[in-house]
Order: sequence, then structure tokens, then C-alpha cells
Amino acid sequence: MTAFIDDHKEKFGVEPICAMLPIAPSTYYAKKSRPPSERSLRDGRLQIEIIRVYEENHAVYGARKVWRQLRREGYDVARCTVERLMRALGLKGAVRGKKHFSTITDEAAPRPVDLVDRDFSVPAPNRLWLADLTYVRTWSGFVYTAFVTDVYSRMILGWQTSRSLRTDLALDALEMALWRREHDGLEGLRGVQYLSIRCTERLAEAGAVTSVGSRGDAYDNALAETINGLYKAELIKKRGPWKTLEDVEFATLEWVDWLNNSRLLEPIGYIPPVEFEERYYRRQALCEDEGLKQPSLQ
Repeated sequence: MTAFIDDHKEKFGVEPICAMLPIAPSTYYAKKSRPPSERSLRDGRLQIEIIRVYEENHAVYGARKVWRQLRREGYDVARCTVERLMRALGLKGAVRGKKHFSTITDEAAPRPVDLVDRDFSVPAPNRLWLADLTYVRTWSGFVYTAFVTDVYSRMILGWQTSRSLRTDLALDALEMALWRREHDGLEGLRGVQYLSIRCTERLAEAGAVTSVGSRGDAYDNALAETINGLYKAELIKKRGPWKTLEDVEFATLEWVDWLNNSRLLEPIGYIPPVEFEERYYRRQALCEDEGLKQPSLQ
């Protein structure tokens, strides 16, 4: 009520407002003259940090991830406090919508067998990659985006945008991923773009083993749809409408860089993909060092 009186006292005056509300003028003035409490002062400091974290992360984090990020930065704050302050500030996280399908199944085309068989648990980077396509509505027509993701860390290794579902769209995304690092396997969906001759030949040149999930299997599509869902909710819906391919392409570049290097992902322990892989390679280096220190058994 004090805030309401503050907002309207210049127009109506304090006493007339208090006469309409269950508060005495003396109570209002006593509260205004009272120094702010320690909780109010702390809330004010935390609100500044909450706004900073929220804006630094494309205004897509909800209370849980804002709280996780603050804890990573050393702030000793409860999640319920972050939820309360975000409600007061009117800040909300991005909400994912229903999924749509953009790949085309060609029943006559030969397909690799399903080698993954729903088992997306991998022990290291570059053991299993996943490829998928999605679409974006723009004022100049549909734009299609292809992603190649490392299943271990959820890092997007390659991506490409195009005005058409041409083979080069999938191939360009794959080439970017191959350029970034070596690999052992690729999981693709059933879209004909990922089963084209050129794409298949390029995978064979790189020594990759292809695998395609079974039709209509939600488990096979779940991980790819997670990446696509984040892309749509955190970028496409949040910052649309989109005018041209170039607008989508530049924004996708920004989003992929942020996701790989900064975004907290729940499946990997609320850390960014780059940090998750760095931890793996540090453990590997430590194990190798420890192995060198062990005396030979022979």
C-alpha cells in the first residue's frame, strides 16, 4: 500500500488516499521515515545482479537457471529468494512450444540401420553426433536451419541456414562439425537431406558410421528436438518476427556461441558444454599422468 500511495499522492494527496484504504496517515509516514531493513537492502543488491544475469543470457533464463548462475558466481542466495525477486521485477524465462516436423521421409530410399537403438549415453566427446533440421518463418519465406550436435556434451559442432531443404544444407553443417574436430559416429534422423548420396559419401570419407532411428520413435527424436526446442524458444520466438535469411543467420551465430560457451544445461549438471568437455579432458590428462607414475607390473 505504501508504494500505491507513493505513486498517486502527487495527484490525490496522502490523507484522501489513506481514507479510502485500511491504513492511517501516521502509519504511512512512520513507515516512510523508518530506515530500510537489512532484507530490503539485500534484495536491492540481488535485484541488480538478477537483472544482469537475466540480460546477459538473452533474457531467456527462468528463476532456476538465474539462481544456478548466481551460485556459480559465488552468491549465497536461496532459489525461493530469486523466484520472489524475479516475480517482483516481472522477469520470466522462455517457454518452449509444441514441436513441429520439418524433415521428409522417403520410404523408397535406402537407410542405414539404427545402431544407436535409443542409447544416447556416451562416455566421451566425438563418440556420437546427432543431426537434425528445423524451420523458421520469415517475411521473405521459410528459412531452414540444420544442426550437428555432440551427444556427450550437447555442444553444437556445426550448423547452417538456407532458404531450401537442399542437400548442401546438411552437408555444410556436417563440414563445419568435421572441421571443428575428429569424430567416431553420427546419429541422423530420417530426413532425406541427411541420407543423400553426397552427405553419405562425405561421412564415409571421414570414417564415420551412420545410424538412423526408427520412424515415429519419440525416444530417437527427443535429443534433437531438445536442441530445436531451445533454438525456437530462446531465439526464434523471443526475438521474432524475422525478415530475411541474413537476420536469422547472424542471430543463430550469436545463439550457438552463447549456448556452447555460456548456457547452463541441466542434463550435463548445469554447466556450459565447453566447460563440460574441458572437465572431461582434464580428467583424461590427470589419468594419463597418474598412469605414467604407476610402476610397471612386469
